[in-house]
Amino acid sequence: MSDLWRLTGHEAHEGLRRREFTAVELTESVLTRVLEVEPQVHAYITVTADVALEQAREADAKYASGTATPLAGIPVAVKDLIVTKGVRTTAGSRILENFVPPYDSHVYEQLRRAGAVMVGKANMDEFAMGSSTEHSAFGPTSNPWDISLVPGGSSGGSAAAVAAGEALVALGSDTGGSIRQPAAFCGVVGLDPTYGRVSRFGIVAFGSSLDQVGPIGRDVEDVAVMLDCIAGHDPRDATSNPEPKPDFRNYLARGIEGMRIGVPKEYFVEGMEPGVRARIDESLRILEQDLGCTVDRELSLPSTEHALAVYYIIAPSEASANLARYDGVKYGFSDRTGNSMWQNMEDTRQGGFGVEVKRRIMLGTYALSAGYYDAYYVKAQKVRTLINREFQAAFERYDLIVTPTAPTVAFPIGAKLDDPYAMYLNDIYTIPASVAGLPAISVPCGESEGLPVGVQFIGNFWQEGKLLQAAYAFETAVGWANRVAEVGGSG
Repeated sequence: MSDLWRLTGHEAHEGLRRREFTAVELTESVLTRVLEVEPQVHAYITVTADVALEQAREADAKYASGTATPLAGIPVAVKDLIVTKGVRTTAGSRILENFVPPYDSHVYEQLRRAGAVMVGKANMDEFAMGSSTEHSAFGPTSNPWDISLVPGGSSGGSAAAVAAGEALVALGSDTGGSIRQPAAFCGVVGLDPTYGRVSRFGIVAFGSSLDQVGPIGRDVEDVAVMLDCIAGHDPRDATSNPEPKPDFRNYLARGIEGMRIGVPKEYFVEGMEPGVRARIDESLRILEQDLGCTVDRELSLPSTEHALAVYYIIAPSEASANLARYDGVKYGFSDRTGNSMWQNMEDTRQGGFGVEVKRRIMLGTYALSAGYYDAYYVKAQKVRTLINREFQAAFERYDLIVTPTAPTVAFPIGAKLDDPYAMYLNDIYTIPASVAGLPAISVPCGESEGLPVGVQFIGNFWQEGKLLQAAYAFETAVGWANRVAEVGGSG
């Protein structure tokens, strides 16, 4: 039973239901795996072994009484910007290094109600600002497939934990690609739901009009199970969709023959690695020839080229406002060595925030400042509307849009730290859907130079069911699901 950590969440649930092993045994297997590989991977900021074992015992009681849900007893990694009562929540920042919340986020409430087991709080780029999980005050996470490489970001800890077997499933958050890009780099499945599908209550804010919590798993079925758990209306979040949610697992067994797929020309640009391009071309062939979809490679979304600029005006502007609360007065890190309140506040932010967070705060403050607000922020919002309209026009002709998830495979740790623009370009394929608030999923589609490659499916608003339907059919045809990284490489 020592290798139970290799199971997917739904496989583990079946084993628990048939009494082949207990939730405590499953959790102990995962915690042993954490002890073995965590020194190399560093997927977690805080490992909550005692909490996990207590929750596992509670899950065993649910199975004994016949009240267990599909997530009962399943070990989960929780990104460290998801608030957890009594368990440190840092958002990857020194400024929240010792913050222990007095309440739970909505999504963690849902996990607990379902009986899931929290293994720990996953590492992340500070305040979710990054594409490599190198911008963490607690050190970088390594890619389990090669520990000299980044896992992607900002949910790199969540994706790495699932890929390495340090959790069976995970929660991440996605503002411009922070679930999908690390899912692609780590060879797992990651879903960014429609904005408003999942409550943001109790999520440490980065860009409030963009942030969305979503699931990461080793296969599509696990992602559907997680979404069934966390999705739904929450009156504490004014942006939460009040409409009843469907049962997402019901979509998995449906075929996709006849589904219309649009492939935007603007996503196939200079800078995409040849191996990534080859895997995406193979994916389109599988969709067309093996699965019976109609694939149109002539879709044009001309405003795509502006999406990166739009995102890096809107997201930092919202971050500038959201992070103003960290002043060293109310909670979190506080430097009180200055000779005035204003000096203490300045020193707190100087010492508490990392370089990337400071960069984005300055970008956002500039974009919102007098004389520049109309030229930058207002114009970015107008172009955001254009991007959304182009997507809506496309969805009148197509069921789904298919693109690469990232232009490259995982790159070496440190390779892009000194070039913010090169780092930002990693999100060039994921940002447009985020700007429009659309759901999108990354699914492994093969390897390039021994490293995972992801393909992205983008759907219309509230069409997560259709996304999961297509992703499940594609995953079955490709046969790449549930590969666990043995952990290693040249690092």
